Amino acid sequence: MENQAILRFRRLGVLTIFAVYFVILVGGIVRASGAGMGCPDWPTCFGQWIPPTNESQLPANYHEIYAKLGYENTNFNPLKTWTEYTNRLVGVTIGFLIFLTAWSSRIFLKTDKTVFYLALSSFFLVGFQGWLGSTVVASNLKPFMITLHMLLALFIVALLIYTIARSQQQFLSRIDITLLPVKFKTVLIAAMLMTLLQIAMGTQVREAVDFIAHEHAYIDRKFWREDFPIIFYVHRSFSSIILFTNVWLVWKIYQSAKQGNNSSENSLLSRTGFLLAGLVGTAIIAGISLDRLGMPAIAQPIHLLMANLIFGVQFFLFICVKYAGKVGSHQIS
Repeated sequence: MENQAILRFRRLGVLTIFAVYFVILVGGIVRASGAGMGCPDWPTCFGQWIPPTNESQLPANYHEIYAKLGYENTNFNPLKTWTEYTNRLVGVTIGFLIFLTAWSSRIFLKTDKTVFYLALSSFFLVGFQGWLGSTVVASNLKPFMITLHMLLALFIVALLIYTIARSQQQFLSRIDITLLPVKFKTVLIAAMLMTLLQIAMGTQVREAVDFIAHEHAYIDRKFWREDFPIIFYVHRSFSSIILFTNVWLVWKIYQSAKQGNNSSENSLLSRTGFLLAGLVGTAIIAGISLDRLGMPAIAQPIHLLMANLIFGVQFFLFICVKYAGKVGSHQIS
């Protein structure tokens, strides 16, 4: 019975992690499409719990109403409105999922209280994230607030990954890392820090792109590149260092798996390594398309999602390496 409860907790936690990544993707679509003010109020949308599908469903003077509230030039666009509304619905869904995850984590109060408190902290952080989302709307989409909102989502998903991994530490402790280089963990930490730095630079590029997009009224994307700041070129060049570092990590995992045993624990490490390679490759392809193909809208949220997934996978690898070989420990610090 207890094993079923642990399995239920793990499944809920993994589902919540995927949901958070999905809302990051949807948020990227909202930002790339300029749909952030598709709903100029919060928590309602144009004063309704279910937004309208046609401008005729709004008051004739709705432009004046929202101008008085500080949102000038508010024009109803059903596509942008429902894109933003979908973003909110996904956020609410995450709220329910994280509540269920926190509730199911109570089974660890007897064995590892930290798992319970971490899950509970995630629940409160998701609530804070919801409030921050309303502040983003109230700020009329200030770039700093949007970036803060995204970084908090990155922190929440990292916290969830650690919580779920910690609950499975007995399984992860059986991973054999004796064939990995001694410096593997150090390089992995460096790769994580580089990814965070790359994300930080990416947010600055994103803020500049938001300004450029507004100046071009979200059209003529092929001309946006002419106005890119210097940080864009630093961000682009730095990706090559990230590529080679992650390729080294994946290659060492592959070599150790080839020479070692084929246990389910070590297979997990190998699959995670291959996933990391795929994510890095996809992120770079998306970045190249942004640079060379006139900033296609679909590439922006994909590029953002890949960056967040890369850090998440690197962080999970770090936890695996941290727990590996610690068999018999019920509470690993």
